[in-house]
Amino acid sequence: MDQYRVFGNPIKQSRSPFIHQSFAQTTKQAISYETSFVELGNFTTAVNEFIGQGGKGANVTVPFKEEALELADELSERARLAGAVNTLSFSKGKIYGDNTDGEGLVQDLLRNNVKLENSRILLLGAGGAARGVILPLLAKNPNSIVIANRTVSKAENLVEQFNSSKLSASGFEQASDQVYDIIINATSASLTGTLPAITASTVTKNTVCYDMVYGKNLTPFLVWAKAQGAAKVIDGLGMLVGQAAESFFIWRGVKPEVEAVIEQLKKALAQE
Repeated sequence: MDQYRVFGNPIKQSRSPFIHQSFAQTTKQAISYETSFVELGNFTTAVNEFIGQGGKGANVTVPFKEEALELADELSERARLAGAVNTLSFSKGKIYGDNTDGEGLVQDLLRNNVKLENSRILLLGAGGAARGVILPLLAKNPNSIVIANRTVSKAENLVEQFNSSKLSASGFEQASDQVYDIIINATSASLTGTLPAITASTVTKNTVCYDMVYGKNLTPFLVWAKAQGAAKVIDGLGMLVGQAAESFFIWRGVKPEVEAVIEQLKKALAQE
């Protein structure tokens, strides 16, 4: 039975084993998938030990995504531009690194019937979460993507790095001067119970608001967006399952259905 892992610290809260075991069951793939707690400074050793035990692939979560980037012998373009790796594959003595977070976001937006082509997108934040989704969003041919951040120079750096005429940088307040079809919160604000510093006028009755964070209840950003009359609010649970589905496809060559797993996770969250 092929062995897979998710490496992280902390890792006990990870839903990845449930997700991948569900995928394996529905696609009739014989795999084992477990969590692996890694001490800081021990990531490379842990991965090499797993390879030595015959491991076929692994997911990587905080705080090791940048280390995984350095460890990989070969990188996908989306991993290189994201500056982080969340999916490792081991084959023919080499470590292959990929990043499926952005594809997970894109697929979840499409699953929710959100039109990406020719859309005007506001991406809040210029950290790793934002950086990881820019290339897959650009691949869907939006009209424009405004990257808004408290420190504008960080957003400008991303615009320069991705080198697309569809990208522009802004501060939070200046971003409110435009109208958007989609607003994506890639900041950590919801984790701390705060809001990104955008004004109510940024959200219209036609705006879809998406938060990469998820929880038992709507995140603070989505509660706020709903109060402003947003057309639709979506949390990041589907993105979590979507990025896992992309990892599963990389490893097994089979694209699993995500709907049933998302519904099961929603039920589990409601009971927590």
